[in-house]
Amino acid sequence: MGMSLRIHWAIAPEIAPRPLINCNRCGAVKAYRCSDKFRVNANGKRIDVWLIYRCIDCDNSWNFGIFERCNRRDIEPALLAALESNDPVLARRHAFDVVALRRRVGRIEEFSDVVVHKQRLCDNSESATALELGLELEMPTSLWLDRLLAGELAISRSRLQALEEKRLLVVDPDGARALRKPAREGTTIRIDLSGEPDRDTIISAAGG
Repeated sequence: MGMSLRIHWAIAPEIAPRPLINCNRCGAVKAYRCSDKFRVNANGKRIDVWLIYRCIDCDNSWNFGIFERCNRRDIEPALLAALESNDPVLARRHAFDVVALRRRVGRIEEFSDVVVHKQRLCDNSESATALELGLELEMPTSLWLDRLLAGELAISRSRLQALEEKRLLVVDPDGARALRKPAREGTTIRIDLSGEPDRDTIISAAGG
């Protein structure tokens, strides 16, 4: 590859996973959305903390346990204050904890919608003949890498596949069918655009 334009992509999911729960009010299995609100219940020295979810149809509540019968002394004062004030960053972190949610309810509805913040790391877009994209994920996503690249670069997934087959697109760390797997933290994608007539358009879309 020729001279590369290095661009950092910070990727944040938009919609939190929704547990699928048997709603006793609707009488059927429904998706529950995170309310971004905590419920803190203190009973003497013991504290219970839940993240509150609501049925998307009837607003019935369901509590996702964060701490159960926990000794107050075992919770940092700053963390307890964040829970009691419904800190949005903390609520978001727990809402996107797919592993914990799946352990509790089993079935989860996941979404691939993301926001991508792009930062150019060098100023050679006019002379660059290749792209080097570094991925930083705020949280894991189910969005396949080829869908992410196709959407952000405004090119087709079949074209990405063709570039990979010609070794003009390389994913590091590489793996079998890397494009058809979820985007991962720390992944670097290098694309040789030296022979592509729409080089400038792709570089601009990438954030160059």
